[in-house]
Amino acid sequence: MKRRKVRSKVNPRGSKRKKQMGPAVIACHPEPVVSVIIPVMNEARTLANVIRESSRVHPRTEVIVVANGCRDGSAELARQLGAKVLEFEEPLGHDVPRAEGAKAAQGDVLLFVDGDMAVRTEELKPFVSEILAGGDLALNDYSGPVQAGSIHPVISSKFMLNSLLGRPDLKGASLTAVPHALSRRAVTLIGAASLSNPPVAYTAAVLDGLRVRAVHYVNVGSRNRRRKRPGQKDLLTPLVAGDHLEAACRVLELRGPRGGFPDLGRLRERAR
Repeated sequence: MKRRKVRSKVNPRGSKRKKQMGPAVIACHPEPVVSVIIPVMNEARTLANVIRESSRVHPRTEVIVVANGCRDGSAELARQLGAKVLEFEEPLGHDVPRAEGAKAAQGDVLLFVDGDMAVRTEELKPFVSEILAGGDLALNDYSGPVQAGSIHPVISSKFMLNSLLGRPDLKGASLTAVPHALSRRAVTLIGAASLSNPPVAYTAAVLDGLRVRAVHYVNVGSRNRRRKRPGQKDLLTPLVAGDHLEAACRVLELRGPRGGFPDLGRLRERAR
């Protein structure tokens, strides 16, 4: 009898062959406690993992994918996986998708993640837990690389704004870095539309006395997908820095030209 040849499960290089796993299918809860909002622009490569990990943060979760200007089938993939999809033909800009997702969210906790960065469920749960415990803004305790000789303008802007707001304890934490979560109360108070400019929304939350804490560290700097091509002009840095300056202006408008800080008895008239 001719012996049947059995194929080895080990590839020629000696490592075990990886089992091919199909994308997990989720079910959005009809009465969610947590709404996960995922802005997406051509993220089909990472989207399945992002949806799978974020859908597990709470037994009653809905996942909202905001697909803006996608040309790679991201929106259809999200639908196949069971997520709710808000689809826009043209790109909405850097932060507007978060605002659109917030408007559609039904949960008491709004958790924001990015479609190009899969963060493990265990790292997302602290943000949800903080809001369920009575918090209003749960921030990523990530300040960026501050040990370098030259600090990036965006990092400087975040430190500046927190200092101006009287929250130097937050260092470089802000609503510009995911993951972060907001309470339904916070979204109602500051308005979902304000999330199109995260520093301004963040400033409004702090000035209104909402509970704002940096609750967990996720190093998004090492995971963030680099979109800028060699020789391409950096448009994101002036945008984000400008958003922080706009937020600072709001503080000065409310608290005066020194932002509420004392003049320490300077006799300014003597210098005239």
